[in-house]
Amino acid sequence: MFALPSGEEALAASLLFLWVLFISHVLTRWTYRKMVSRNMPHHVAVYYNRKIIHILAGGVVAVLVPFIFKNFTPILALVGVLAVGNYLPHRMKKLNYWYQVEENMYEVHFVIMWGLVMGLGFLLENVMMAVLPVLFMSVGDGVTGIVRNALFRRRTKSWWGNLAMALFCIPAGLVLHGVSGALAGALASVIEKFEFGRIDDNITVPLTGFMVLLTASMVVA
Repeated sequence: MFALPSGEEALAASLLFLWVLFISHVLTRWTYRKMVSRNMPHHVAVYYNRKIIHILAGGVVAVLVPFIFKNFTPILALVGVLAVGNYLPHRMKKLNYWYQVEENMYEVHFVIMWGLVMGLGFLLENVMMAVLPVLFMSVGDGVTGIVRNALFRRRTKSWWGNLAMALFCIPAGLVLHGVSGALAGALASVIEKFEFGRIDDNITVPLTGFMVLLTASMVVA
């Protein structure tokens, strides 16, 4: 699971890091300016940007992991840098205003859970078991947020968003893991509706998906 990365892996991790930085610090800063220039409220533009990052950073990188990395070390390094990089603006009270908000640090939860679930996949030598739950969190929850933002213009919980999430998660789960994947997608789409104090959907969604897939693999075995 842990080993010195090959030159190819180190290069790939560096390129993916630059990709994430491009999405979070170049593309979304540009989309923020565009949205605000069209009289979109600040908080609405920020929420759209958070979901753009979910999909184009978290989702795209997750899909590439099984094809690029043979061990978890470069991913751990990447996740560590990104987690600290998203935490420090909160700590220093110098937020990246185009995608961060004062009231929560859920983007830090996102990075940590992305790395934790992917690490469990490497630990179990079944990375694809980790990719799907991460996609639930990245793309599924990203779609959910976009739909809710379009309908309500604020961060809120609505079953319309969960329906949109299910329309992605269930087919994606079916394609990647069959019936157990579809079930995982359905349950993740439901659990996203609920938050438990500081335990937000960036924690519950990937863990729910992963536990369903893990349980199914143990039953079949």
